[in-house]
Formats: sequence, structure tokens, C-alpha cells
Amino acid sequence: MITEMNPATLFGIANMVALAGWAALSLGILTGQAWLRIGIAGRAVPVFLSLLYALLVAVAWPGSEGRYDTLGGVARLFQDARMLPADWVHYLAFHLLVGGWIADEVDRHGLTRWLLLPPLPLIFLFGPAGLLVLVASAALLRPMPRHA
Repeated sequence: MITEMNPATLFGIANMVALAGWAALSLGILTGQAWLRIGIAGRAVPVFLSLLYALLVAVAWPGSEGRYDTLGGVARLFQDARMLPADWVHYLAFHLLVGGWIADEVDRHGLTRWLLLPPLPLIFLFGPAGLLVLVASAALLRPMPRHA
């Protein structure tokens, strides 16, 4: 079935699943519901997207001319209409996983959830840039240790 799907259809399905995960993450943060934040957004949706990725790669990789050992090889992977949905799903899975992880870390360390407002949209769109914003913000908001 998945081998017969149009790459644009796979792209759309993956986007809807990822957006549902980000909605669950946001709702879990706003309501304090760990099952949404951790169970759905931090685990279930990234695992589902990872399974989809593995399936897409298993189908598309054997006929692909792309490789990961050179920049040109990676460019060919992104130019392959069968590999492109897999590459996109990889991005969606990891960005949501990181978003869920940082939301959990903010709660675990007792930091204010308002700290998540700037980095989460950045993680959704730009991944590592959002993580850097969170790390910098958390460092600035942590109290400095007092020396006697």
C-alpha cells in the first residue's frame, strides 16, 4: 500500500500526524497533562513517525542513487521523489521528539512553562536553533549559586 502512495500524499499524511503531535504537546503544556506532553507528543507520535520513516526508507533506499557520504550524495537523496518523504518524516519525528523532551525537562527542573514559548516554535521550524534558545534562556533564568 505505502509503495503505491503518491509522495505528496505521504507528505500530507506525515504533516497532519506531526501537527497533531505538536497540538498534543501544546495542550499538554497548557493543561499540565503529562500523558499528552510525554505519552502522545513525546513518545507515541515520534515513534509512529519513526516507523513510517523506516518503512519509507526500506521501500525507497534500494533504488536511490543518493548516499550520505558526500554532499552530492545527500543532494541526490533530496532530489529523489521516493526518498524525499522519508527525509521529511525524519525531520518531523526528531523535531517533535526534541520538543517533547525539552517540555519534559522544563517541568522536571521546575522551570516556568513560559520558558517554552520562544523555543518551541523555533524547534518546530528550525530544530537546533530552538534548542539553543531554550538552553540560553534556561541558563539565564537559573539562580546563581551563592558563595559564603
